[in-house]
Amino acid sequence: MLERRPSHDDLIDHLVRSTALQRGEAARVVLDVLAYFNETTEAFVRRRHRELQSGGLVNTEIFERIAAELPHRAVAPQELSLRQLRRIVYG
Repeated sequence: MLERRPSHDDLIDHLVRSTALQRGEAARVVLDVLAYFNETTEAFVRRRHRELQSGGLVNTEIFERIAAELPHRAVAPQELSLRQLRRIVYG
C-alpha cells in the first residue's frame, strides 16, 4: 500500500493569491515551514546549540536560552533541565 502524503494545495493556492510568490516558491515555503515544525526536540536543541555557539555564546548562556525557547515551539515539548539539554548535545 502506498503512503499518502497530505496535500497542501489549498494553502499553496492561498499563498499564491495573497502574496507575490509563484506556485513553486509557495510550495517550497510550505515545505520549509512544515519541516521546521516537524523538527524533533533533540534536533532543535542540537541545531540551536550550534547556531548560538557559532554566534559566540558560551554554554551557560546557550542552554539557558534554549530552555527559554523550548516552551514557545509550536508543540512545546516536556520541560527539560539544563542537564538534559547538555546530554542531548554531548551524549
